[in-house]
Amino acid sequence: MSRKPLETTVVGSYPQPAWLIDPEKLKAGVPRVRAPFIWRVPAELLSEAQDDAARLAIADMERAGIDVVTDGEVRRESYSNHFANALEGLDEENPGEVISRIGKPIKVPRVVAPVRRARPVGLEALKFLRAQTDRKVKVTLPGPFTLAQQAQNDFYASVEEMALAYADAVNEEARELADAGADIIQLDEPWMQAFPDRAGEYAVKAIDRALKGVNATTVVHLCFGYAAFVADKPAGYSFLPQLADCSAEMVSIEAAQPRLDPGILAELSGKSILYGVIDLGTEEVESPETVAERIRPALKFVSAERLLPAPDCGMKYLPRAVAFAKLKALADGAAIVRAEL
Repeated sequence: MSRKPLETTVVGSYPQPAWLIDPEKLKAGVPRVRAPFIWRVPAELLSEAQDDAARLAIADMERAGIDVVTDGEVRRESYSNHFANALEGLDEENPGEVISRIGKPIKVPRVVAPVRRARPVGLEALKFLRAQTDRKVKVTLPGPFTLAQQAQNDFYASVEEMALAYADAVNEEARELADAGADIIQLDEPWMQAFPDRAGEYAVKAIDRALKGVNATTVVHLCFGYAAFVADKPAGYSFLPQLADCSAEMVSIEAAQPRLDPGILAELSGKSILYGVIDLGTEEVESPETVAERIRPALKFVSAERLLPAPDCGMKYLPRAVAFAKLKALADGAAIVRAEL
């Protein structure tokens, strides 16, 4: 797929309108099981309302000047639970529990039978997105390693075996989305950073299985967690160079809020990089010049054709006006550096 230098994109999510979701309930935590209580629209009107919210998100991204857009994930309660809870093999009446990345018990899907994808999960949402824009479009899916960490295993012999079953389900979904017109398929794998030892055992194997035969540009995204919940972020990744050997063409990382040393990019030789240059830990809007200053050092390690400036992570916890202004600064800052090439 042809790509202009410093093509801009989003990681995935964009703020959902306050008429669609209750912002205070959303801020209570990232749900792993279904959380219908966050929606403000009656069930019989929800699909139409989500269509309208998707139109707004897409229009905002286009108006800001973003090259690769999503639907803002506005139909989702979280980045992962929409897919995780649409699969077979779960006891939905009796969820399980695991310890979260920050050491607290959280409710999660409980796996009691083989994990299988019985039906498309995001196909109609992709078709809607594809019909709204002539720009490149990206769809995000929770990655198999993260899905397995966010589940209570009451069936498989090991969590690794469960992760590979999740990989097969993700692969079915990703193949169908790619064939239906998704230009980019991204796997969100934030839990690799939290559990690097487990990730070292089977994360790359699961990711490669999930991406096998996917006819689209593929990305793995890893981060330190939403800025709304993780204020103090480490200055380096515990699991990153290992992704140089995975089959994904791109790796997506956050660099702005944690002030990441761009030298780490040298360890991902051959990969294109979605590079976080928008700090989501503050509502202060970066100037285009600040964005440009964050992009330039990365070009010492990655060519402009392989560097895609982006926000650090999903933007859903920001006020919409702030998110739009940050995306505008992102596009304008990339344009400054592009003109210097």
